[in-house]
Amino acid sequence: MFTKEKGTLVLIIFILCGLVIGGLIGELTSGVSWLNWLSYGQQFGLSDPIVLDLGVVQLTFGLMFTINVSSIIGIVIAIFLYRKF
Repeated sequence: MFTKEKGTLVLIIFILCGLVIGGLIGELTSGVSWLNWLSYGQQFGLSDPIVLDLGVVQLTFGLMFTINVSSIIGIVIAIFLYRKF
């Protein structure tokens, strides 16, 4: 039996795996004519990275999310599998 903390961590891992696998499937099916709807999605985030120059150290911050249909399907399947687990 899971404690609440372990259960939450396992759920996050399941969701991240579903997101990554779904995104990979979406990218792989983008060239297939009858499956290209899986790659339909949106990008959001920082398109130009933010640079912080402190003289000695230069830090670059950037973050971009790409969500597509197959990623959403992967998240739903991951949550369903978590409930069965």
